[in-house]
Formats: sequence, structure tokens, C-alpha cells
Amino acid sequence: MVVSSKHPASQILLRTGWEPIITAMVISSIGGLILDKTVSDPNLIGIVVYAPVINGVGGNLVSIQSSRISTHLHLNYSPGELPEGPRSCFNPCYTFFGSGANHRSAQVLLLLVLPGQLIFLHIIHVMKGGLTLPSPLFTVFFLSASLIQVFFLLCMADCMVHCLWRRGKDPDSYSIPYLTALGDLVGTALLSLAFVVLWCIGDP
Repeated sequence: MVVSSKHPASQILLRTGWEPIITAMVISSIGGLILDKTVSDPNLIGIVVYAPVINGVGGNLVSIQSSRISTHLHLNYSPGELPEGPRSCFNPCYTFFGSGANHRSAQVLLLLVLPGQLIFLHIIHVMKGGLTLPSPLFTVFFLSASLIQVFFLLCMADCMVHCLWRRGKDPDSYSIPYLTALGDLVGTALLSLAFVVLWCIGDP
């Protein structure tokens, strides 16, 4: 802190950087409570193997998109100035099918979820000595939860980065902690729901 306070750029971050970190910790803690509640049931303890995967993939993909949008704004606009176009929050049509610079990347990142998660499911199966072969129904539920999570996060990234920019805040410092924490919360909640539903219908 002493060294950082001597440089103007990091000095600003020392004063303003705590808000997103603390808020992200609170959001992630809610996800942790959901996970703790789920693993307390012996029938659902298998969730601990898959939670880091769904949360890690979602957080990494949305961080890429958030950085892309932020970089585009830094290069082309002044803080508080936004590009022309619909700026209503959480507009999936605009996020994925608009005419701006980052819509194609949102499509690509969403499409990466399916092959990426299939690879991770196979890696988990191999690392566990072939004892965790997921059923076809579980695979469908897991991939659906991952797609919903990343779809939600990409829409939130588009909304959040532009809102922070409009308020004069640097999205690079604020958006990624918020979005990765939301990814943990949403991913854990969706995965827990998938495990509960599969257990209720008797899937092995």
C-alpha cells in the first residue's frame, strides 16, 4: 500500500478499488452458501466436482467479453460518452445480434460453451479413473445450465460495462469482479437446481 500510494494511477485504485472487490466477495459468498446447502445432502455431494468447472468457464468467458467492450470504449469514446444504439439493459437481441463491434465475439463465446464443457466433462471422467461417467440426461442438464449462465453473464456484461462507462467509472476495475462473482452465484444455483431435479427424477 505504501509503494502503490506513491504512483498516481495505483493511488486512485487504492481509494476506489475496494468497492467492487468487497461487493464481489459478498455475492460469491451467497453462491458458497447455496453450494454448502447442496453438498450437505449425501445424494448431491457430486456437485463439488462440477461446480469449479461451470463457474470457472463462465467467469473466464465473461471476463473476455467485458475486457473487449471496455477496450472498445477506451479507444473510441470519452468517459461518460456512449455509442449510438439501444442502451436498455439486458437486451439479448442487441447483445448478440446488434451491429456493434462486440456482438460477434458474444456469439463466439456462447458457442464455445458446448465443446468446452464437453471436454471438461471428459477430463473429469478420466481424472476420476472412469468412475464419474455422466448420464446422457446429466450431460444435457449440465450443458443447459452452462449455456444459461454464460448467456446471462454476456448480457449483463454488455449492460454493466456501458453503465459503468456512462457513470465515468473504469469498467476494467469494476466489471470483472462483479461479473465473475455473479457467474459463481448463477452457476452454483443452476447446477444445484440441475442436481436436485435429476435426483428427484431418479437419474443415477
